[in-house]
Amino acid sequence: MHGLINRAVERFARDTYGDAFWRSVADDAGLLFSSFEAMLTYERGVTDRVVNALSDALGKQREEVLEDLGTYLVASPKTDALRRLLRFGGTDFVEFVNSLDELPARVRLAVPDLPMPHIELKEDDPDRFSVVIKSRPGTEGLFAHVLSGLLRAMADDYGALVFLDLNKDEDGTDVIDVCLLDVDFAEARNFELGVQSG
Repeated sequence: MHGLINRAVERFARDTYGDAFWRSVADDAGLLFSSFEAMLTYERGVTDRVVNALSDALGKQREEVLEDLGTYLVASPKTDALRRLLRFGGTDFVEFVNSLDELPARVRLAVPDLPMPHIELKEDDPDRFSVVIKSRPGTEGLFAHVLSGLLRAMADDYGALVFLDLNKDEDGTDVIDVCLLDVDFAEARNFELGVQSG
């Protein structure tokens, strides 16, 4: 598994629950080091052990922890660069959702070897979408839940009220059903395309 994925899990645990909590999780996961290197590759089992140890420590289901990670990636001030990258996907939540199938290609421009899933968007009607996530081998069960949390946080970021439901289709492929209830439910978080100089 790419080190950036493991590093994101580590940063989520450290920033949300503290360094001592992370060290305890790392010990429970049997890590022989205290921090992941972002550009190294780790066996999938390492990632699974860390997520499972984090889940046990929090008393939450693994899927809940991964969704919380997706929310953290958007909502935390420490990950604002990712939030800004995602906001370039559209001026409102509908435009953002419509750009999701381009997300893996955009990520590969920055990190060519990050194992992003194939994402396909189906528009059922103007307010209902299906996001189909076809994971790459070795990453099954990770991205769909992270993406679900990320979508929930991005809806909040845009001020939209949405209902999300993660299921599997008849082939076992992960599908997030997105129902847009109100595109202007709340005030969106501030975002400017250009960065002010000086």
